Amino acid sequence: MGIFGNILSKLGFGGDKKDDAVAAPAAADAAVATDVPAAPVAISAVDVVANLEALASANPENLNWKTSIVDLMKLLDLDSSFGARKELATELACPTDKMGDSAQMNMWLHKTVLQKLADNGGNIPAELLG
Repeated sequence: MGIFGNILSKLGFGGDKKDDAVAAPAAADAAVATDVPAAPVAISAVDVVANLEALASANPENLNWKTSIVDLMKLLDLDSSFGARKELATELACPTDKMGDSAQMNMWLHKTVLQKLADNGGNIPAELLG
């Protein structure tokens, strides 16, 4: 699993696929037995902001995860070193012109990570995506 996969996991994205696989056949059997189609299951959104705020309130450091990729990674107890951020930037296809400037790379990374969290079902407020 890559760094972004670790971010997703730490924020509660995904879940245990084994439980889903066990529940699906039972639901299918019930639908066949009653001749009624199974109701669609809604994908629940992950409340990213609430999860991060809870982590921040329990953290002794004053981490500004809303604007800093370093603080966001620290809050998630991930390696926030330049090497780790560069690896994450490569994983997320950061433009090469931004890779040479750590400040630009960090700003791009923060925005991109939040956008990708939103793309994966996270409820990220528009003001954090802009």
